[in-house]
Amino acid sequence: MIDQTIFHNKTAVYYTLGCKLNYAETSAIGRQLLDYGVTRARKGQKADICVINTCSVTELADKKGRQAIRKVIHENPSAFVVVTGCYAQLKPEEVASIDGVDLVLGAEQKLDVVKYLHDLSKKDKVEVITSKTNRIRSFVPSVSADDRTRYFLKVQDGCDYFCSFCTIPFARGRSRNGSIAALMKQAEQVVSEGGREIVLTGVNIGDFGHTTKETFIDLIKALDNVDGVERYRISSIEPNLLTDEIIDFVASSKRFVPHFHMPLQAGSDAVLKLMKRRYDTALFRHKIEKIKRVMPHAFIGVDVIVGVRGETDKYFAESMKFIESLDCSQLHVFTYSERPGTQALQIDHIVDPKVKHARSKALLDISDAKLRRFYESQKGSRKKVLFEHTRRSNKMHGFTENYVKLYAVYDSTLINRVTEVVVGEYDEEQMAMKAIF
Repeated sequence: MIDQTIFHNKTAVYYTLGCKLNYAETSAIGRQLLDYGVTRARKGQKADICVINTCSVTELADKKGRQAIRKVIHENPSAFVVVTGCYAQLKPEEVASIDGVDLVLGAEQKLDVVKYLHDLSKKDKVEVITSKTNRIRSFVPSVSADDRTRYFLKVQDGCDYFCSFCTIPFARGRSRNGSIAALMKQAEQVVSEGGREIVLTGVNIGDFGHTTKETFIDLIKALDNVDGVERYRISSIEPNLLTDEIIDFVASSKRFVPHFHMPLQAGSDAVLKLMKRRYDTALFRHKIEKIKRVMPHAFIGVDVIVGVRGETDKYFAESMKFIESLDCSQLHVFTYSERPGTQALQIDHIVDPKVKHARSKALLDISDAKLRRFYESQKGSRKKVLFEHTRRSNKMHGFTENYVKLYAVYDSTLINRVTEVVVGEYDEEQMAMKAIF
């Protein structure tokens, strides 16, 4: 039985690192505590409860997690401090060793925080509660609104792929999902709160359906019928799970926008095998070409990892050549980081840090050129833009359905409204195209 009196007049701060899925889950934690009367601390106010939701996708993510924890503790020295997320699941004792932490919760416990808050007094001994990753089976729904008018809806969690470089299956458990009926209700809730755009998030969203014996195409067809949602975006989806049927559906959909994001990770088949990816470059090229054939104006973002073990100069040259040949819009470039317990550590060839940096720079230059070229191809077209709340130097920004960033003179009446405009010239200072009304 939860003693609700301990939450009376209490305030909390929330700090999130990592992916959009983490942001959706932090939002769910905040709503849960709000149901018990815990409000968000105002800016500059010392909080009674601090929740830090961590990431552990790279060594740098771990470091940022430690820095965030110490910063939050420094700013709220008397607060009860809860640390959760992937770093807490993978290295709970390391997190517990940080002075000032009171409670460490793993992936299974993350979205049931209230259950573990028996009292809010500072502890001499840190309480660590985690589950073995292979026993994590629960799916807790969550949805978050960012400060830019879009919502992130968690539809799936966990991963069964076990790529050689990745710790996510160990941090989040096996693939699982919510039901289509429950997710439709959450989308309807977003509409009732005034949300216009929903991004579907998860660890491996194309793998949707393990828990409920449904499929991802079933999900998006159902969501397409929720009245009031202006737009849906599909977040990162594995190329082998992005079926031609899904692509064709998006092309004819009422609400799903022509915007895709796929992890390539390497443009060399030899490196893809070392990574234990489930596709080759030929399949990846087919997906890009299929999207562009039915949606020539589609934005396609691509993830790439540089400097993995086994990536020789020859293999990287192959990768560069392949990536340059793709009709994609932007690259998200990540530098490989050694992760304890991964199969990649058994691969002999190690890439020097300076070489990793140079390779990353080369791919980022390619990305800049591709993005500028895509933006220029949209000049003069009529698009629908959803303007965001943020104001910078009397300018406001928003994105078109195909993810072109536009700017305009600030006008509060345009916020959270889908407005048809003409795409104008690119502005270097705004790093966006001008919206012409």
